[in-house]
Amino acid sequence: MTALITGASSGMGRDMARYLAALGYDLILTARREDRLSELKEELKNVNVEVIALDLSKAENCFKLYDMTKDKGVEFLINNAGFGAYGKFNEVPLEKELELIDTNIKALHILTKLYIKDMIKKNKGYILNVGSAAGFLSGPTFSSYYASKNYVVRLTEAIHEEMRRDKINVKVSALCPGPVNTEFNKVANVNFAVGGLASEYVAKYAIDKTLKGKMIITPGKLMKLAKFGELFLSEKMLTRMSYNMQMKRKDK
Repeated sequence: MTALITGASSGMGRDMARYLAALGYDLILTARREDRLSELKEELKNVNVEVIALDLSKAENCFKLYDMTKDKGVEFLINNAGFGAYGKFNEVPLEKELELIDTNIKALHILTKLYIKDMIKKNKGYILNVGSAAGFLSGPTFSSYYASKNYVVRLTEAIHEEMRRDKINVKVSALCPGPVNTEFNKVANVNFAVGGLASEYVAKYAIDKTLKGKMIITPGKLMKLAKFGELFLSEKMLTRMSYNMQMKRKDK
C-alpha cells in the first residue's frame, strides 16, 4: 500500500504521514521544504518513504510529480498543500492570490484528475482533499481562501457521487475542519477566534473516515453544530457572521 501526501512537511500533512505509516502504508511525501521532508523520512523508519521536493503552485510540477510516481501503485492520495491570504479583496496582492489559486485549486484539480484515472482502472483507491469549514461559507477579508475551499468541497462532492453512481470502488472525501493548530495562521497572518483542534487528532480522524468512504469529514462537535446551524440562516446573515469572525481573528 502506498500513499502520496502533498504539503507533507508540517501540520496535518506531517501528522497524516505519521498515522498512515503506523497503518503500514509506504509513503511518497512532497512539499517545497526538502529539509523538513527529510527529517520526517528519518523519523518514519518502519515503512519505505520517498521524498520529492516540488512547488505545486506551478502546474508543470504537478505533472512532473505524477510522471515520477504513476508506476508506484499510489492507492491513497491526500491533497493537503494549500495556504491562506488574509486581507480585504482590494488590498491583497494579486500575485499572492494567484499563487493561492494555483496551489489550493489548480494543483488539487490536476492531481485528483491524474490519479483518479489510474484508480478507476484498478477499481480501488482513496482520495482525501483537504478543504475547510470555510468551504461552506463566503469569507469577507479572507475571500480568496474561502472561495478556494468552496471549490474543493463542491468538486469532491461531485466526484464522490459520480463514483457512487457508477459503482466504482474509489472513495473521494473532503476534510472540512474548523480551526486546527498548525502553521497555517502564521502563513496567513491571522489568529483563530476560537481554540483549534489538535492536528494529530484531525489527521487520524480524517484518514479513518476516508477509509470508511465518508464524503464530507467534519471533525469536532463545534463544527458539526455550526454546519447544522447554517441550514437555518440566510446567505446574507452567514456572510455578515463570517465577516465578524474574521475581524476577531485579526484582533486577537
